[in-house]
Amino acid sequence: MSITVGVLSDTHLRRVTKDFRYIYEKYLSGVDIILHAGDFTSPDIVSFLGKKDFHGVHGNMDPVEVKLMLPEKEEIDIGGHRVGLVHGWGPSEGLEDRIWSEFQGVDIIVYGHSHKPANHKREGVLLFNPGTATGFLSSGSHSIGILECGDTIEANIVEIE
Repeated sequence: MSITVGVLSDTHLRRVTKDFRYIYEKYLSGVDIILHAGDFTSPDIVSFLGKKDFHGVHGNMDPVEVKLMLPEKEEIDIGGHRVGLVHGWGPSEGLEDRIWSEFQGVDIIVYGHSHKPANHKREGVLLFNPGTATGFLSSGSHSIGILECGDTIEANIVEIE
């Protein structure tokens, strides 16, 4: 049995907007689990996503209210795969090296912070950043991620239309 996971990061929203509701309905309403890798910037976004099976971590731009609701990092079992979830910190350069040391024995590390999608393996571990769903862009498009966790893990970055 496969578990479908919707992955978000860096939404940077002060409230649930019409655009965010559209993203939720189009891309996330049918998933089994939602992961958010931080920088919600509003507890309203946490509550909205919490309507489903949801795991999130706080980011560097999150207010105290969000930091009190969510941990800095988390490990989750999804369909027999260990998933490390963290936001990240510091400059984009070297980000993956910094988060790498936060987890041992995981199959996937989901992270955010850079607003740049990533989907590749390092030493057998999938490093996955969905990009930013609604935050600022220096280049590229807004995006989310979809993970299919079954016997294997299929990971895709989905550009938001």
